[in-house]
Amino acid sequence: MFSFCADPKSLEGLQWLSCYLTTGTHMSFYGSFLTVLVLLAVTAPVALAFGFGGAVAGRSHVAPLRWIGKTYMAMVRGIPDIVFFLFFIVALDQGLEYLFHFVRCEDLSQPVRQAGEFRACPAAKIPPGSAPPAIHQIYNFALAVFTFAIVFGAFAANVLSGAMQAVPRAQLETAESFGMTPRQINRRILIPQMWVYALPGLSNLWMVLIKATPLLFILGIEDVVYWAQQLGAMKTQTFSYPHPDWRLWYFLGLLVFYLLLTKVSEVVLDRIMTRLRRGLPMAENGATA
Repeated sequence: MFSFCADPKSLEGLQWLSCYLTTGTHMSFYGSFLTVLVLLAVTAPVALAFGFGGAVAGRSHVAPLRWIGKTYMAMVRGIPDIVFFLFFIVALDQGLEYLFHFVRCEDLSQPVRQAGEFRACPAAKIPPGSAPPAIHQIYNFALAVFTFAIVFGAFAANVLSGAMQAVPRAQLETAESFGMTPRQINRRILIPQMWVYALPGLSNLWMVLIKATPLLFILGIEDVVYWAQQLGAMKTQTFSYPHPDWRLWYFLGLLVFYLLLTKVSEVVLDRIMTRLRRGLPMAENGATA
């Protein structure tokens, strides 16, 4: 980045450090923080949508929908996150390629699974093998978002279902006595007050989601943990910027980043809770009773 960085071996002190911290790999490291923030920004509303759908389905009067909602909450919540992530990523990826194998491949004489291996034709690969690395990164990121959303959506469904049950039944019965339809009661009474009871649980779930973002490293995405591991490891004289093992300092930086992120989240969530409580004295009293 700087003109004096042309010959790193001739640098010392602050000049060496300034050149070292502005290399292309470090720019990728700084960009990986944005990857984490984008993951959170995209996953949170998608997971909330999954959770809301699961909660509504679990309370449905239609038996098949109720079974699906309750099974979704019970099954996903009962599986360790890392096991579900690794299984679902592989299962979804191979499932898509299996479908495309019968659509795009010309030779269907050979089975997809041969000798215990999954072998789809090159045309069925998603994304194609000739696609640029950026496309592979976007595809892996989309799979990660979908997997995160399904897992944390199950937790959100449980929180929202409990919040719906916490809304005082007397208020719903009063709305019924005024002639409101079930849809009107849900839209005007149940859902607005539900958020007051749900936000503490959703706040904790948001914090857990923040702490789960390093799982991107396991899913093969070059996130902050990946780059901290790569950059902090000892570099010998064969590298342009040799240095001893600095992983302690890189991971210390990640610790500070996550602490700041959780602190900002706490402030924002407290303000949202204060805003939601305005004009709902009955809900506030019920929540503190």
